[in-house]
Amino acid sequence: MKKNLFFLLMTLSTFSQVDRVEPPFWWADMHLSDVQIMFYGKNIAQNDVVASNGIIIKNVQKTENPNYLFITIETKNLKAQDFVFTFKNNNNSFTQNYNLKPRKKNSRFRKSFDSSDLIYLIMSDRFANGNPAIDNTSDTFEKVNRSNKDGRHGGDIEGIIKNLDYLKELGVTAVWPTPLCEDNDEKGSYHGYGQSDVYKIDSRFGSNEDYLRLSDALHQRGMKNIMDYVTNHWGYKHWMMEDLPTYDWLHQFPTGYVQTNYKMTTQFDSNASELDRKICMDGWFVKSMPDLNQSNPLVLRYLIQNAIWWIEYADLDGFRVDTYSYCDKVGISEWTKAITDEYPNFNIVGEAWYYSSAQIAYWQKDSKIAAIQSYNSNLPSVMDFSLFETINKGVFNEDVANWEKGMVRFYNELTNDFLYPNINNILVFAENHDTNRFNDTYNHDFNKYQMAMSLIATIRGIPQIYYGSEIGMAGSKNIGDGDIRRDFPGGWNGDTNNAFTNEGRTDEQKKYFNFTSKLFNWRKTKSVIHNGKLTHYIPENNVYVYFRYNEKESVMVLMNNSSEKQTLKTNRFQENIKNYTSGKDILTGNSFDLKTEISVESKSVLILELK
Repeated sequence: MKKNLFFLLMTLSTFSQVDRVEPPFWWADMHLSDVQIMFYGKNIAQNDVVASNGIIIKNVQKTENPNYLFITIETKNLKAQDFVFTFKNNNNSFTQNYNLKPRKKNSRFRKSFDSSDLIYLIMSDRFANGNPAIDNTSDTFEKVNRSNKDGRHGGDIEGIIKNLDYLKELGVTAVWPTPLCEDNDEKGSYHGYGQSDVYKIDSRFGSNEDYLRLSDALHQRGMKNIMDYVTNHWGYKHWMMEDLPTYDWLHQFPTGYVQTNYKMTTQFDSNASELDRKICMDGWFVKSMPDLNQSNPLVLRYLIQNAIWWIEYADLDGFRVDTYSYCDKVGISEWTKAITDEYPNFNIVGEAWYYSSAQIAYWQKDSKIAAIQSYNSNLPSVMDFSLFETINKGVFNEDVANWEKGMVRFYNELTNDFLYPNINNILVFAENHDTNRFNDTYNHDFNKYQMAMSLIATIRGIPQIYYGSEIGMAGSKNIGDGDIRRDFPGGWNGDTNNAFTNEGRTDEQKKYFNFTSKLFNWRKTKSVIHNGKLTHYIPENNVYVYFRYNEKESVMVLMNNSSEKQTLKTNRFQENIKNYTSGKDILTGNSFDLKTEISVESKSVLILELK
């Protein structure tokens, strides 16, 4: 009797239960109707599975790890409902509830970010500490230490919510916070790019519900929420790392750790060796970021469903995708297409960090360059790192122009616009969270800041600014990432300088903020800037002149990068000036006669609405 009881207890103790279900729920009436649900629990694969309410199980997939079971159900034509999965084995059974939720009205055709927007990039841990009570949490390792420039400082979702009116006053229409999902590394976790749970907001930033509140608060203000999504890698503390679903869930090498060569050109280089191409795609970004294998169908489906889950759950308005071009080319193309199939108007901008317009354009959807290789990334938007590089390399310090220096650099950049399938849907910026700060590169020269911001505000594309630039914040990449990711003044209790309010700003901060706010609030309503045509003229005497125009209006931009005042004869620009006789500068309110000539002060810009 005792022996039989012992074996019964042993059987029950090893009998599986469900520890995780991902995605934790789904929605009825989705375009992606066959949902693959991952169940995780000890020896769960030993069970047979049935679903209640007549739910059809299309496929049950097991892997070499008995602790995982991937079950695909068909939800087409199903109503929102609760139902139950029953797991059976040896006359024992247990159940797991599951839920199909109703979709928000018109969710499929949600509007996304576009060239009418100003995107504000926030380093989430460094913007504002709205809830000090969650600085340190029991379920995460790293604790707050503001004295460590590479540590956690306590910025959170509540801090962003509390300062949305500041962003609205600035002219921001879309917010891109760096990743908010859990990153449980022991150090350096503040940046969020080494995620340990991609269905959970990091508890030091807040909760999933707080993230929903952020989306709602943005939408109430007519602003958009862009999630920073990572498809290439996770963090080494991701919960799966101790018990992978399959060996090839990650890219692994028999010889041990292999780091990427970072040569993304191998993705399209027709002369590249297979070895170099493989190391680029399959090598790990760094040792703490295991490289995901998007060519594994289970991994790819997991990432697709996770992305769609966040869009639907948090009512998102767009994605920025980290290290896009390091992913498996075919896999990331399928991932992107699956999302835009679900949400036809959804915009996704990918990080493809090249300094060549042709190489960047390769990654935009319907690229004729990529079509040569029968490839289409399906990626709607790309980041203009080529333009950024021109700004970052000191073009505004080149007072004297020659064949290849000065304003001709910008002219040459824009001559490559024909390479892009959708030139209005590229991201233009002077800096971001991985680059040197503009105000450090240019030694806090306000005139040069004005020129740079005026440029990204008035050329084609979607402008993006980095938190704190609008108050003159600086930082050097040479010192380290922590220096280009400083705390926003006023975001923490006890800060003596509060730049979130006009009263709290220094005179220097007011100068930067007032200019930036005037510029981008003007841009908000200017469809001629959002999607008008562009004509530019070869720079002379280091002055760059271009027009944005449509059938109803025209804007003339004159940028003088020389060290002297320049006077331009207007007859050279007659094909764009046409019957306009004057122009009003949107920054100063001054009017200029277009009949004969215009003078532009050194290191300055005029943005003229033509009358």
